[in-house]
Amino acid sequence: MPHEGAGVLLYLNQEGRGIGLINKIRAYQLQDAGADTVEANERLGFDADLRDYTMCRNMFAHLQVGSVRLMTNNPVKVNALTKLGIEVQDRMPIETGHNDHNDRYLKTKAGKLGHLLSQSTLS
Repeated sequence: MPHEGAGVLLYLNQEGRGIGLINKIRAYQLQDAGADTVEANERLGFDADLRDYTMCRNMFAHLQVGSVRLMTNNPVKVNALTKLGIEVQDRMPIETGHNDHNDRYLKTKAGKLGHLLSQSTLS
């Protein structure tokens, strides 16, 4: 990655894709019982992802950020920021690697949530 000279990290307090910490713990219990991450949220009565990125517009405006190179595998984030009028110059993937512990999780994120993961990450 080229040296950019500056960066911004926005923290949005939206634990568990917007369902909150207590419900995320409940979702983990359902996952331990066999549900995948999407099924767990849905069994608790939530959509797969309830996060809201509206506040990013004001945060970027305050920081005088006109465009971003977004580090994400999630195309929903790219689309959400674009709809808010934030120019996403580039999407930079985040690849952590595949192992027996995250295999199902990564496949669920790609298959059910549309995350853009390389084939090497999914194999």
